[in-house]
Amino acid sequence: MAFLPLFLVALALVAILPFWLERRRRPMNDAARRSAPGQFARLSQGVTHYRWLGAARGPVAVCVHGLTTPSFVWEGLAQGLGKLGFRVLVYDLYGRGYSDSVPGPQDRAFFLRQLDDLLAHEKLDGDLTLIGYSMGGAIATAWAADNIRRMRDLILIAPAGLTGINLSAQRRTMMRPGIGDWMMLAFYPRMHRKGTEAERYLPTSVPGVVDLQQAELMRRGFVPAVLASIRGILSESRAGAHLTVAQASIPVLGVFGGDDRIIPGLARDQLEEWNPDARTVIVAGAGHGLTYTHTDAIVTAIRDFLRNRPV
Repeated sequence: MAFLPLFLVALALVAILPFWLERRRRPMNDAARRSAPGQFARLSQGVTHYRWLGAARGPVAVCVHGLTTPSFVWEGLAQGLGKLGFRVLVYDLYGRGYSDSVPGPQDRAFFLRQLDDLLAHEKLDGDLTLIGYSMGGAIATAWAADNIRRMRDLILIAPAGLTGINLSAQRRTMMRPGIGDWMMLAFYPRMHRKGTEAERYLPTSVPGVVDLQQAELMRRGFVPAVLASIRGILSESRAGAHLTVAQASIPVLGVFGGDDRIIPGLARDQLEEWNPDARTVIVAGAGHGLTYTHTDAIVTAIRDFLRNRPV
C-alpha cells in the first residue's frame, strides 16, 4: 500500500505531461512571423499566411496543401506552374505554417470558410484553377462543388476523400475525445518524425522539406490541428462533391503516386468511378510526397492535361 500514493502521482504525471509539453511549444504570433515570407490577411477566423508565386500575369492557380505540410510544399511545383503561365496563390491552413491556430472542429465548413475569406480578400472571383494535395484535395473538391461557375479546372494530387479511412485500433482510439487527445499529443510527434525521416534522402524540389515538416511539431496548436482535421474533414466522404463536379463537366486531373501507401491506387479507381471524364495519371515510383519528390512529372501531367482539356 505504501507504493499506491507514488503510483497515483506517477500516473497523474503521465496523464498531464503531453498537455504540459503542448503548452510549452511556441505559439504562432507576430513575433514568430517576423521572418516569414509573403503576406498576412486577418480573416474572419484568424490570421492567414499567403504568398503569390509563379508568373507575374496569367490565369490563377490556387493551391491547397495537405494535413501536415504547410504552403512551403508548393515551392517547387509553383515554379513549374509559373512556366506554364500561372499566377500561383498558396496559403497556410489554420494550425499550420504561419497561420493562426484556431480551436474547434476542422470540418468542411471550417476549411471552405478560410478559402472563401482569402479569395474575397484577394478579390478573386472566377476562372480559377484549384489544385489540392492530399487533404487539400478534399478541400478543393468540396469548394469546387459549391462554386461551379467560378471553376476553370480542378487538379487533385494524391487527394483524400476518395476512399474511406482504414483506422487501426490506436487511431480509432485517437478519434475519441479525452483519451484520443492524450494519445495524439503523446504519440503523434514520434509517428510524424518517423514518417518524414523516411523521405530524408529522396530527391526534392523543396530544399530542407523534411526539417521544415518536423519543425511544425515545435509550434503550439499543430498536433491538435492535425487531430481536428482527422476527426473532421478526413472522416467525411467527398462522394457527393465529386459527383457534382462531374455533372458540371469541370475538367478534372487526378495524379497519384504508384507507391503511395496513404492514398492507394484504389483512390484512382474511385475517382474514375465517380467521374468517368476525369483524366488520371499514375507517377511510377512516387510515394505520398510526390508533390515535392516528383515535381517534374506532375508539371508534365498538368501541361498535358491543359493541352487536351475541352475548350
